[in-house]
Amino acid sequence: MNKFEYTVTPEQAGNRIDKVLSDVQDDWSRSQIQNWIKDKIVLLEGKPVKSNYKCTAGDVIEIEIPEPEVLDVVPEEMNLDIVYEDSDVLVVNKPRGMVVHPAPGHYSGTLVNGLMAHCKDLSGINGVLRPGIVHRIDKDTSGLLMVAKNDKAHESLVDQLKAKTTTRVYKAIVHGVMPHDQGTIDAPIGRDKSDRQKMTVTDENSRDAVTHFNVIKRFTNYTFVECQLETGRTHQIRVHMKYIGFPLAGDPKYGPSKTLQIEGQALHAQTLGFDHPSTGEYMEFEREIPADMNELLDLLEKRS
Repeated sequence: MNKFEYTVTPEQAGNRIDKVLSDVQDDWSRSQIQNWIKDKIVLLEGKPVKSNYKCTAGDVIEIEIPEPEVLDVVPEEMNLDIVYEDSDVLVVNKPRGMVVHPAPGHYSGTLVNGLMAHCKDLSGINGVLRPGIVHRIDKDTSGLLMVAKNDKAHESLVDQLKAKTTTRVYKAIVHGVMPHDQGTIDAPIGRDKSDRQKMTVTDENSRDAVTHFNVIKRFTNYTFVECQLETGRTHQIRVHMKYIGFPLAGDPKYGPSKTLQIEGQALHAQTLGFDHPSTGEYMEFEREIPADMNELLDLLEKRS
């Protein structure tokens, strides 16, 4: 078991213990934390705590984190688009339709299966199901991901994500003609109470979320935009663009049913930048939008 210890700050006083812990560790979902609380491995001053406990500044929370369940994740040879690789990090361009890491229903064909066949050295911090995975993008979003090849690199990259010093720029096609050339969406995102498979803008059990956008080109009924993430919440761009009235084209979860013909949302993680974990040198990588999005732009150009 790994032991985790955290002291509650004055700013966190009054928040439920599961919210405090999920804010501290982005990789921990509140449901996972609540299960740990039920299993009595979340301790406050050495004693088990209830999930509805509201924290006080100075509270010392301890967790005896169980070892991840050992599952046989099989390496699978794949033709991965490796953009950059050295002994610490790897940057890969994930195609639309590929799941990032194994989960119920997807234990093969994932990016992790391919990475395990490509290289034997991946960080073990995220356990056997997510070796090397520092952040992820949705199954039907294409684009760049950084992967850690050792624990030191993993910790560095996670710290950079938390400090908001990484560069993550996406290209998207959205419904509607956006009137503003640029803007910032600053709206907290949390789980949708009416549909647990969705995220939504809400003040309840949410986390801060900030997306900056710039219009690249307007078409009849659609807009091609660039979005830059300041935070990295689940489905952030998809939720934020729907929130301001311009849902992503092709988005099966947050968009309208009548849309452009594309398998999943028209969203691509085009630019990724970070400081190298060992040298400290800033590195930035880019992969242009895939063919399916280019075809949509050509179609919209002809229609306009």
